[in-house]
Amino acid sequence: MAEKLVIIGNGMAPGRMLEELFDAAPGRFDVTIFNAEPRVNYNRLMLSPVLSGEKTYEEIITHGDDWYEANNVTLHKSSPVTLIDRDARTVLSTNGIVAHYDHLVIATGSSPFVPPMPGHQLPGVVTYRDLDDVDKMVAACERGGKAVVLGGGLLGLEAAAGLRMRGMDVTVLHLAPTLMERQLDPAAGYLLEKAFVERGITVITRANTKEVLGTDKVEGVLLDDGTIIPADLMVMAVGIRPSSGLAKAAGIAVNRGIVVDDQMRTDDPAIYALGECAEHRGMCYGLVAPLYEQGQILAKTLIGHEASYQGSVTSTKLKVTGIDLFSAGDFGEGEDREEIVLRDATAGVYKRLVLKDDKIIGAVLYGETGDGPWFFDMLRRQTDTRQMRETLIFGQAYQGGSPLDPMAAVAALPDEAEICGCNGVCKGKITAAITSKSLTNLDGVRAHTKASASCGSCTGLVEQLLHATLGDAYNPAAVQPMCGCTEYGHDDVRRMIIAKNLKSIPQVMQELEWKTSCGCAKCRPALNYYLVADWPGEYEDDGQSRFINERVHANIQKDGTYSVVPRMWGGMTNPSELRAIADVADKFKIPAVKVTGGQRIDLLGVKKEDLPGVWADLNAAGMVSGAAYAKGLRTVKTCVGSDWCRFGTQDSTGLGIRLEKFMWGAWTPAKLKLAVSGCPRNCAEATCKDIGVVCVDSGYDIHFAGAAGLDIKGTEVLCHADTEDEALEIIVALTQLYREQGRYLERIYKWAKRVGSPSIKANIVEDLTKRRHYYDRFVYSQTFAQVDPWEERVNGKDAHEFAAMAEFGLPMAAE
Repeated sequence: MAEKLVIIGNGMAPGRMLEELFDAAPGRFDVTIFNAEPRVNYNRLMLSPVLSGEKTYEEIITHGDDWYEANNVTLHKSSPVTLIDRDARTVLSTNGIVAHYDHLVIATGSSPFVPPMPGHQLPGVVTYRDLDDVDKMVAACERGGKAVVLGGGLLGLEAAAGLRMRGMDVTVLHLAPTLMERQLDPAAGYLLEKAFVERGITVITRANTKEVLGTDKVEGVLLDDGTIIPADLMVMAVGIRPSSGLAKAAGIAVNRGIVVDDQMRTDDPAIYALGECAEHRGMCYGLVAPLYEQGQILAKTLIGHEASYQGSVTSTKLKVTGIDLFSAGDFGEGEDREEIVLRDATAGVYKRLVLKDDKIIGAVLYGETGDGPWFFDMLRRQTDTRQMRETLIFGQAYQGGSPLDPMAAVAALPDEAEICGCNGVCKGKITAAITSKSLTNLDGVRAHTKASASCGSCTGLVEQLLHATLGDAYNPAAVQPMCGCTEYGHDDVRRMIIAKNLKSIPQVMQELEWKTSCGCAKCRPALNYYLVADWPGEYEDDGQSRFINERVHANIQKDGTYSVVPRMWGGMTNPSELRAIADVADKFKIPAVKVTGGQRIDLLGVKKEDLPGVWADLNAAGMVSGAAYAKGLRTVKTCVGSDWCRFGTQDSTGLGIRLEKFMWGAWTPAKLKLAVSGCPRNCAEATCKDIGVVCVDSGYDIHFAGAAGLDIKGTEVLCHADTEDEALEIIVALTQLYREQGRYLERIYKWAKRVGSPSIKANIVEDLTKRRHYYDRFVYSQTFAQVDPWEERVNGKDAHEFAAMAEFGLPMAAE
């Protein structure tokens, strides 16, 4: 007599399990399936092509009615099960059908997570899990209008692409900084975003959705920054949760999903769980490959064969026509790992392999994914890659060859081959100039041919031509790369950020063909600064690309505590500020209070978790961050000047306060210290600062490029200003010129030595139009910069930096 097998759910996992079962043991089981949907089994992977119009429902059916009939399967459509009676071994559906079982398989899948924000139940808010959802979206497309997709993961992006192909105006909102952050690293996430934008889809990252707007239907979406995005349709695609409620009600062990062993068996020996609803060794899987593997194991278990599910290593592909993307394994960073990165900016290709102990543990491919299965197979098999290390990134077809020789390749180019596309310079012109003009470096080639003088993307080729033409006589040491992640120096990178309109760190790394996936501790802070300085109001400062002091806006001390230095404009304070500092020191038991050389008060020994409280109390007294940690304006030191001193010639204190209030908040290549002395006696020590002012009877002598640290250097005189307004304009313009020309971590005195004082004076002193240009650019950037970081963090920004990890929940696992 046939064993009674009852299955709750009719998705892809139980479908694959039944195929295996019927092949191995035909006729052994009397199968009954309860399906909540009113249809047969279909390929849910193909929902996105159905949404986009590239396929129809009929084309994605896996098992038609004839298949169930041929295998003597009883299929109850539109019959969700509401009760499992474990004692009687029966299940009951909503329409009153009772079925007895010898073996029960729960395959209820998952349910979409809908954030409980105001308006989430309005008509026009849909999820994206099954064909009914697709039908709703297709109907909305027929009416036309605007769609907002909440979630930049796999499903959200596939929904966005499908809606766009059907003519909708689509916006994707994603909370994380990059798309598909659970499956992709930032570099590939950038390329993916770029591809979607090129398709006419608006992508907003770091978007925190606050409310769905509307009365009788969806009318728009409100973000927490006040932005309102009009919408006629809103698709929720922010994650899934295992549908384990039925099992839990029956008393079956449930954690996040229905807990199963290696045979997919629950704690009831007659009941199994399969697919997205199952939890195996703490993992729930939402991708099809693990579900198929589970189905194969369960089929063997049911017929009595030994089988054991050991978990799955997953790979991901995005089902959007024209976008090639592959991701597998663990691609996080770590000290015990190395990475191999290949970038082709012109072709839009990015490949990254992560290795540990010479074995691939993660892979991310974008733009060229043909070798994805090969890399994935090596990942699963833990293949030793030592013998193919030099050619591994080039893929399977290149194994057995020798590493490419870039210099030999460029030397073999014909003379008419174009090297510099921006300026139309061919190889022959460059080599002829090198030979005839005895050029020995990149700057010389740029000056005489203009090759590499625009966007700079051909710099590597030009350098290879120099090497090929000059041989050992070529010494590229004069061009120092930023770090080991790139061949480009700071100046080239900065120039190309402007020329190529690059506005994010992943974009810079891709377009300039970085050798690593996410940069390093040397290049990331530099890139972050260049983007902040070059694109005010467009680039959002990446706090994670800053050093610890800048991330937490306090100075870490050798014992792990922090020092806090409130700003005192021009070194001035008052009794209420002093009382506030004393009260904070008492309240938080701060062990040391010190007057600094920059005429401020330093609170030393603050615990990290106390920082927001300290800042809140200081803010309440009207004080803001003194940026004592910053690559930016630190202090403006002053003497008492003409208000009090009998030798003072000008109001040095007033000018110092004015400068500090005008310039605070501006990031600079390195720390920036100013001083204003009220007379040539120089009590404020203005002649050893980055920028100093010495007041005289006739006005203000402006100095710059001093040093009083590891290097000792007196300032140079830049010029004289007759009025305070003129002095301020000159100092601000000089600071902006330094911001735009200085290399990251390069102090003003080193910058001045590199570019030359005559060049600086030509821009700031001799050409009033240029001076005003730099002044105006600084003023514009300050409209985005003068935000007190202490106040931001008191209000909750980056709260994770200052609280114990236990206060924060873990993110939902990749589904």
